Amino acid sequence: MIARLRRRLRACGREAGLTLVELLVASAMGVILMGAVGSLLISAVRDQPAASQKAADIQTARWVLARMTRELRSGFAVHTIGTSTVSFETLVRHASCGSSAALPATTPAIKCEVRYSCSVSSCTRTETPPGVTTGGTAIKIFSGLNNAANVFSYLPNETTPTYVRVTLSLPSPTGGGGTTTVSDGASLRNATLAY
Repeated sequence: MIARLRRRLRACGREAGLTLVELLVASAMGVILMGAVGSLLISAVRDQPAASQKAADIQTARWVLARMTRELRSGFAVHTIGTSTVSFETLVRHASCGSSAALPATTPAIKCEVRYSCSVSSCTRTETPPGVTTGGTAIKIFSGLNNAANVFSYLPNETTPTYVRVTLSLPSPTGGGGTTTVSDGASLRNATLAY
């Protein structure tokens, strides 16, 4: 029995364990690692609202740009030209120019003057009867621009444009120096058709 007990004691002596110094070093390394992970997590949580806002602004700008280019493509003639304003005749699916009542799909679209105008921070859309380039009720379609003076450009020239380029520059939602630019354009597909 004593021999058996001695064998057991010798076997326990061979088991490896951690010394107090090794345990303290491992604990310190664990605390440093958890601190780094925690600071990364806090940084990501803090930056998330700005990233979400930027994504929402870009999505809205893409939607506005798609609407503008769709209407330009079905346009007949550009009447008012400027870097912050464009007015053109196009077909709209409303009961009357400036109305919000949509036409049924079986009713043909009507011809109206559509004006997009961009100011210091927003763009508006106005519908008036054909050939009327002033008046009407302006509806804000986008806000938060960085480039209100250079939104529209024309090819081959401003006198007889057949292509209109639209560029929307969005500031950084955090107020930093970075901007995001969304740009597209459209040829006046119906400009050569007699309506």
